[in-house]
Amino acid sequence: MPVSMGRELVTAVPPRRPDGPEAAPPGGLTLLVIEDDPAGSLAIPELLDASGGRVRVRTARNLTEAERLLTDDVHCILLDLALPDSTAGGAEDGGGPGADGGDGGELGILRRVLRMAPRHAVLALTAEDDAERAAEAVRVGAQDFLFRGELDGRVLSRAIRYAVERKRADLAQRQLTESRLRAQENARLERGLLPTPLLGGSELRFAARYRPGRSRALLGGDFYDTVRTADGTVHAMIGDVCGHGPDEAALGVELRIAWRALTFAGLCGDQLLGTLQRVLEHERPSDEIFATLCTVDIAPDGRRAGLCLAGHPAPLIAGTGRGPRLLPHEDIGGPALGVLPNARWPRMQVELGGTWSLMMYTDGLIEGRTGQGDLRLGQDGMLGIVGRLMAAGLRGEALLDAVLAQVRELNGGELTDDVAVLLLDRGQ
Repeated sequence: MPVSMGRELVTAVPPRRPDGPEAAPPGGLTLLVIEDDPAGSLAIPELLDASGGRVRVRTARNLTEAERLLTDDVHCILLDLALPDSTAGGAEDGGGPGADGGDGGELGILRRVLRMAPRHAVLALTAEDDAERAAEAVRVGAQDFLFRGELDGRVLSRAIRYAVERKRADLAQRQLTESRLRAQENARLERGLLPTPLLGGSELRFAARYRPGRSRALLGGDFYDTVRTADGTVHAMIGDVCGHGPDEAALGVELRIAWRALTFAGLCGDQLLGTLQRVLEHERPSDEIFATLCTVDIAPDGRRAGLCLAGHPAPLIAGTGRGPRLLPHEDIGGPALGVLPNARWPRMQVELGGTWSLMMYTDGLIEGRTGQGDLRLGQDGMLGIVGRLMAAGLRGEALLDAVLAQVRELNGGELTDDVAVLLLDRGQ
């Protein structure tokens, strides 16, 4: 029979609005001019924005004043490259010769402004005979340059609007690039979190669903795996690292890989879980981190299995003529991995029968609300949902999709915790 695997993923997050200066209000733009002209030859003409509103102008004589005037409603900075280096500010403001790493003078001041206002548009102002320095200012990071003789209202208004929109586009492009890099990194983690089952030669059908909690985009601490060893035994595992984020997700990947290697090496039950606990203790970022785990090893004839629980919910089993129920788990469980040193995890033999469906899951599936205040779904609520759906004829991936849909509907939206569900079917 074919082996199938389903993966339901949150694969994209809409790009957020670029941080930085707020959008221009209907009343117009705000310009911050940084210049120190004792002769008063630098005159800023009256400026109008695209809608005909006046552009507000603030003036600072040095970088210390500029930093104080650089509030969120400033949209653009006009920096006079002739500003004397001595007026850039004190040592605490990054001023003084050589403060920019050896490039003092005019472009050193520009670099300090760019560091001070990384999300603001910057226009460089210079003399007509200094075109080379003006071009270098754009290469350093200014959005555009102007010559002093061009300071009429029409040209300056247009340059401000252009600089603001160009800076906004640059920020959006940078955030899009960063978002793509994060998505690529998350995809690499997904490949570890969502393994390909190794069930070649098995008559069992496999399906799985994994959904991270709504507040964490793609990363989660849940993990699972399924393999078939040379003797025909099918081994399945599902686990949950406490906490959320990349550290916990990475630890889940490490535990899954370690479980697969140890299983192929012939370890099982208490010996396997004890070794996994040592791996967790060595790899976890803090002593407070622990992981719950459920392992099942199904005999080659498919009629019985060994069950180990390490602080994890018991699997659900359903057979011909019988509704879903939890596998017997009284007095067999051990603590979560990483909680108690020298802990033990007894292995219990359970009967599966000839035709059955086995569902393993993390606690995110049963901790959602039922729509009745703060009442949680719990294992009994989950058994009821699965029983009704199986009675309606749903199996495999369709069953998992319907279970998750009903759990989310009862919760009133996406679940806050990660959810992983694994389903093995025999003879359906």
